[in-house]
Amino acid sequence: MIKTARSHTLPPKPKSVIVELSATPEKSSEKGVKASQGESVGCLYQYLETKKLLDGKTVSYPRVIDERDPNNPFHWRWAFNWKEKINGAWKGKSIGSIPPGAVPMIRLIQQQGAIREDIIAFIKKAKTKKTSPKLDVCKNFDNTKIKPVLPDDAPIAVVLFAGGGGIEAGMVQAGIRPVIAVEFDPTKPDLSRAIAKIHHRNFSKYGCRIIQLTVQEVAQSGFIGFPRRPDYLHASPVCANFSQAHTAKAGKGGETTDDLTAAIAVAKAIRQLQPRVFTLENVPRYQNSQSFSIILSALEQEGYLVDYSVVNMADFGLPQARRRLVLVASRGFRVALPSGTIPCGWYEAIVYLIPTMTDSQLLPKQRQALEKFLAGNAPTPLLIERVGGRTESKYKPAHLPCNTILRSHFTDHKGCNRSRFADIWLPDGRVKSLSIQGAARLQGFPDWYEFPKETATAGSIIGYSVPPSFATQLFISAQSNLLGVTV
Repeated sequence: MIKTARSHTLPPKPKSVIVELSATPEKSSEKGVKASQGESVGCLYQYLETKKLLDGKTVSYPRVIDERDPNNPFHWRWAFNWKEKINGAWKGKSIGSIPPGAVPMIRLIQQQGAIREDIIAFIKKAKTKKTSPKLDVCKNFDNTKIKPVLPDDAPIAVVLFAGGGGIEAGMVQAGIRPVIAVEFDPTKPDLSRAIAKIHHRNFSKYGCRIIQLTVQEVAQSGFIGFPRRPDYLHASPVCANFSQAHTAKAGKGGETTDDLTAAIAVAKAIRQLQPRVFTLENVPRYQNSQSFSIILSALEQEGYLVDYSVVNMADFGLPQARRRLVLVASRGFRVALPSGTIPCGWYEAIVYLIPTMTDSQLLPKQRQALEKFLAGNAPTPLLIERVGGRTESKYKPAHLPCNTILRSHFTDHKGCNRSRFADIWLPDGRVKSLSIQGAARLQGFPDWYEFPKETATAGSIIGYSVPPSFATQLFISAQSNLLGVTV
């Protein structure tokens, strides 16, 4: 059941009205050259779009945090103009709204001496390329190798407790640009720095800046340099003290000062940044904590409509049983949680990867689990865990989602790499060791996401992350409400 927090409804925020559109080049990136016949080859240039809002404020698009970088294509609008001789007179022509991701290639083909017609043809092709396709969960696993291209006016998002960027990967797949991500765990500084490097590698292309401070430290500074009224604000506060595996019970001695100050910092972010949509993800027991109450109170006081529920992400096509608390809040309009989809078994998700995995041998306890299964079932591929204790079965048949993936699967008690963490038994007797790539796929990561080589770091990113495939559905649903269209 979806729980809805009581809140008063503020009138919808007035839409921005464009009263002035400036397409004057701020800085020409290429010089127009005259061909021998007097024909203009063309000029690629960057400019800013100026909009005046109803409240009298003037803003420039694309939106940029801090200073605008003259060398970053995503910080500018782009156009191409040229002259053609028509009926004996030179006439100026132009083509605008060029995707910034196409700019480097346009510059290259210009340098190689391409004729104007070829440059224009390339630009038109770049403009018609579909950006940020929907992720069709389990049915689209072999179709996510290409990193999405986002338009320069894509909605923007701020992420708190970012980890390696699972939520950001889902945002990007949904056509949303993460611009700031905050991530640092003072109890694991080396791991935090390693994760931050991977985050930068994956999302710097989209102009995302990773801040290696705690959310509490950023809140104390007043969120300097953060965009006000971003389209989205997301938070996944550290959940160790609320997880089922933790011996302490939430709200009964397990909740620490750090948990409470983190929640206060999130509440401050909501009040100061005033996002159009706020989302939160955590373990189920977080909903019983004082920390969660602090965040709910801030949302209610600011007039947000709130929906939250504990969902099993396997019901949303994730090939993994993963129960999590998910909250969506919006102001002036309601954003509901997405509806479910067809469940997906773990084998379907990674079958094409199995031939690339290394051979393995089952441990005694794994063999016992296998024998127990075969005693009452026909042979079928089995995913059998090597490490960790569980109350549920250590094995999963092919048609079922796998067990919840945890960071502890990939590291020992000292935080060092585990060489193997799960095995796949096949009916022909072969045994394969589940790879990091396979584990990432079971966590809903797209193939374009780059993982580090170190198993402990990669496994931490996987175990900590919001499954990107679920996040994509969450934000596509939010976008449909935000834009007032049905997806």
